[in-house]
Amino acid sequence: EVQLQASGGGLVQPGGSLRLSCAASGFTFDDYAIGWFRQAPGKEREGVSCISKSGDRIYYADSVKGRFTISTDNAKKMVYLQMDSLKPEDTAVYYCAADPRTIATIVLCYTGMHHWGKGTLVTVSS
Repeated sequence: EVQLQASGGGLVQPGGSLRLSCAASGFTFDDYAIGWFRQAPGKEREGVSCISKSGDRIYYADSVKGRFTISTDNAKKMVYLQMDSLKPEDTAVYYCAADPRTIATIVLCYTGMHHWGKGTLVTVSS
C-alpha cells in the first residue's frame, strides 16, 4: 500500500525557515513522480515543488522560486522541502503526493496526483 507521511510543519515568523519531510513507503520510489502541494484557507490546492520519475526535472511554483528547495534521499525514500525566507502567504496545509503515471512526470505538480498523504500545517505569522 502506498503511504506518504508528511511532517515538520509548525509556527514560524516571517523570514524564518522550516524543513518539511515526507516518508514514503509501499512503492518503488524511482517509479513515481513525487512532490509537495499546499492548500491555504479558501483557496484551491496548488503545486509547490515536484520531481519527475527520473529526477532530471524539477518544478517550482513561481511564488516559491529562490526560497524553497526540494530534495530526495532515494535510499531512505524521503522527500524534503527546505523553506527559507517564509512569508505569511506561505501559510497553508502542505501535502506530499506521488504518482506513477506519465502525466505526473510530464506535467510536474499535476494537481490530480494519485496518492496523497495527510498534510502538515505551516503557519507563518509574527
